[in-house]
Amino acid sequence: MQVPVDRAEKVSEESLRPNNLEEFIGQAQIKEQLSLILDSAMLRKGVPDHILFSGPPGLGKTTLAQIVANTTGVPIKITSGPALTHAGDLASILSALTEGEVLFIDEIHRMSKPAQEMLYIGMEDFRVDIVVGKGVGASSIALPLPHFTLIGATTRQGLLPGPLLDRFGWVGQMDFYEPADLAKIVLRSSKILGINVEHDAAEEIGKRSRSTARIANRILKRVRDWAEVHGNGNVDLRAAKSALELYGIDNFGLDALDRRIVDLLVNRFNGGPVGISTLAASLGEEPDTIESGVEPFLVRMGLISRTPSGRVITDLGLKYWREKHD
Repeated sequence: MQVPVDRAEKVSEESLRPNNLEEFIGQAQIKEQLSLILDSAMLRKGVPDHILFSGPPGLGKTTLAQIVANTTGVPIKITSGPALTHAGDLASILSALTEGEVLFIDEIHRMSKPAQEMLYIGMEDFRVDIVVGKGVGASSIALPLPHFTLIGATTRQGLLPGPLLDRFGWVGQMDFYEPADLAKIVLRSSKILGINVEHDAAEEIGKRSRSTARIANRILKRVRDWAEVHGNGNVDLRAAKSALELYGIDNFGLDALDRRIVDLLVNRFNGGPVGISTLAASLGEEPDTIESGVEPFLVRMGLISRTPSGRVITDLGLKYWREKHD
């Protein structure tokens, strides 16, 4: 059912999320493997193994966690690693879970060490050990937990400690999307938002969306804005290109921050190598923002490279820079 264009802004981002694996576009191998895990658990009338989704932001890790809960017909509780600063924070969440419930922890690598150590036991033995009292009179009480499925999401799998990583029954390594899949995502989202998007316009948006589903949906809304203000509301190729040019997204999908990184490597650092902290300070950004949110796409495009000494511009990156400055 299409939503009228004048109500499109009222449609939340949540409504764009697929509800099942059949609606989820792209990530074919991830979907096939996850479907097998869920089907097997339901045949056994058991609880699926703990799952870890790893990959850059915006690829659908949270969406897949919600699909797991939808498919198995259980509630989902959502939290994040930075929110779990103390073991007690995690203990209160774990003790409130119901049988079979899904616990989703986003950015799980940013959990505090005490919370991680408590999670080891909770994942493996389905219990938490609570210390009562202090000093020599302290005692430990083992609190049993219902069987649950932990789903973790991380953009930095290498930061997860080995004991935690080993307790996941399956790790889904999510990859960037192909432009054709992104065009399909744009067309699907346009129907939900009530936007008329021509196929070649969807392809153009998909090509410039940094291979990321979340960015494709974000760009779609901004192109919609341009089409409503400067046209009749229909998104054709002209509207897509004009809006993308206005927002500084070039033919490769690079935005202003991407181009600043390339420009800094060429001009200020003579091609590199340069450390991530120095690069981030020069940009006025956090190192984690560059390392997890920007750099993976530039590396995938072959414009920069990671080396033991730091980041360097590649021949392709230098060619891109020269074309932009001719």
